[in-house]
Amino acid sequence: MSQALDFLLELLDLETIEVNIFRGRHTNNTRQRTFGGQIAAQALMAAGRTVERGRVHSLHSYFLRPGDSSAPTLFEVDRIRDGRSFATRRVVAIQHGQPIYNLQASFHSDEDSLEHQIPMPDVPSPDDLASARETLAQEVGVAADWLTWMNPIEQRYVTAAPWSHHRTHQPYQRLWIRTDGPLPDDPLLHACVVTYASDMNLFDTILANHSTRFDDPAFMGASLDHCMWFHRDLRADDWLLYDMDSPIAHGARGLARGFLFSRDGQLRVSMVQEGLARLLETTTDPA
Repeated sequence: MSQALDFLLELLDLETIEVNIFRGRHTNNTRQRTFGGQIAAQALMAAGRTVERGRVHSLHSYFLRPGDSSAPTLFEVDRIRDGRSFATRRVVAIQHGQPIYNLQASFHSDEDSLEHQIPMPDVPSPDDLASARETLAQEVGVAADWLTWMNPIEQRYVTAAPWSHHRTHQPYQRLWIRTDGPLPDDPLLHACVVTYASDMNLFDTILANHSTRFDDPAFMGASLDHCMWFHRDLRADDWLLYDMDSPIAHGARGLARGFLFSRDGQLRVSMVQEGLARLLETTTDPA
């Protein structure tokens, strides 16, 4: 297990403070904001820690305030309902006395019923693709900031990367993802790690159709909400095809959709995210 993956597992190993109250570790890195995928994954872990049966099948969440990467986060869980087939939890993430994120997650006991799914796109195998780090080194000769900080998720782009000089300015992207080492056989842990990874690329799809970059000083971007549906069990340490598109950007907001397929073609997870996509020279609103 890599140092980065080991640290991610530490972040997800929440400390129990009191019944329904957990504390998450923090990265204490140089980034101004806490990575949204980290907070979402920790909140899902807090919810799952209070569920006795069933596996997560959906989460709906809102990012309320920027997270402080130099401070721990408290997670308060509300046990809304425990039914025969479904359990529902609400989680509020708190820093410095204020909510920064809230999540509602639903857990479902396994059942058999109707079956269908869309086909997985026909794409090259991850074995035939270079890593994101290798691709970046070939194109620009240096490693970007998001590749040099401890990143436990290995990525191999099928389409041109969002920072690539060869990108076609189309509102979609595809890449393979997995952890850079094996994980224990814990379904909740795998769901939380995939939740963490899902926030790494989805917003980029909103910008893929434009010349604006996320690090452009005249641009303000942030995740506003994040929703996921877990259709089947999955392993975050096996390759997953991340197929994304952005159907619209309008009114300083953009929408992105994503689908995760396992290598055998099964659709494992679907997700949707709306993000703030504001050009600063068009507004005087500092919020």
